[in-house]
Amino acid sequence: MKITSRLAVTGLGAALLSSATAFGQAYPSRPVRVIVPFTPGGGTDVATRLIAPKLSERFGQPVVVENRAGAAGAIGAEATVKAAPDGYTLLVGSTSEIGIGPSLYSKLPYNVVRDLAPVAPIAATPMVLVVTPSLPVRTAGDLAKLARARPGEINYGSAGAGTGNHMWSVLFSHLTGAKIVHVPYKGAAPAQTDVISGQVQMMFTTLPAGTPFVKAGRLKALAVSSAQRAPSMPGIPTMKESGVAGFEVVYWYGFFAPAATPKDVLARIAADSAAVLRQPDIVNGLAHRGLQPLGLSQDAFAAFIRADMEKWAVVVKASGARVD
Repeated sequence: MKITSRLAVTGLGAALLSSATAFGQAYPSRPVRVIVPFTPGGGTDVATRLIAPKLSERFGQPVVVENRAGAAGAIGAEATVKAAPDGYTLLVGSTSEIGIGPSLYSKLPYNVVRDLAPVAPIAATPMVLVVTPSLPVRTAGDLAKLARARPGEINYGSAGAGTGNHMWSVLFSHLTGAKIVHVPYKGAAPAQTDVISGQVQMMFTTLPAGTPFVKAGRLKALAVSSAQRAPSMPGIPTMKESGVAGFEVVYWYGFFAPAATPKDVLARIAADSAAVLRQPDIVNGLAHRGLQPLGLSQDAFAAFIRADMEKWAVVVKASGARVD
């Protein structure tokens, strides 16, 4: 799985734009609620709040961001599924509750394929492995070696069981044999705060959330999880370069709606989202935060999601991880 090098969403094209114009004139006529299923300050929240004002301009209506955190994003996803299928409630779904959740949880209050319609991709980012600056390691390989030598003494933070922060660490442990201890928090931001202070020693965080603290020297970045180095932080090696083979995954975000939402409304949202993601200030703002737009049509986005779910199903099964 690789982040596309294109910096603008393509493939939606003039046909989609004309479809939105022809069929979506009445939408939206009132404020649109966008559910972020995590706490403020995390990568999902950062990306959403960057593009929400521009989407509001396109809609001609307020776009209200609502944080509904809990259960690795499942609470926010469930709230979306239960909302009226009219386009006025959207979910910013991500790897956690869409890609990983269906394989990790024995029971979920929604079915991703049946209950949610993929509307528009937003962006993807590597996760970056960060540690408290005082930890005596320089690479991901060093960290794995230290954790094997001191089993159970290295703790890692996450935004909760089943989140991307959690599963990236499970994958790290599975691939390296590192015996590390999970410390779940109610959000990525408080977990990262405790890595900074040394209460826990490590975590995988998104580039949007971690970059400012890495640049300020408050976190030590060891490696990124993507196949290539992140353009926004080219000095950080990949996991493979750091001696951890087979670790090539990214964290993605996209808009979802209740499955029964009219197709003309979905087309309008997709077209306006694509237009926003083409704007130079948004492209630059995303890039500055370590995010790259996903250049995918609606159909391609749906296929991307299916592939991601299949990938994480293999990881979850191989690792033996389970959350009930």
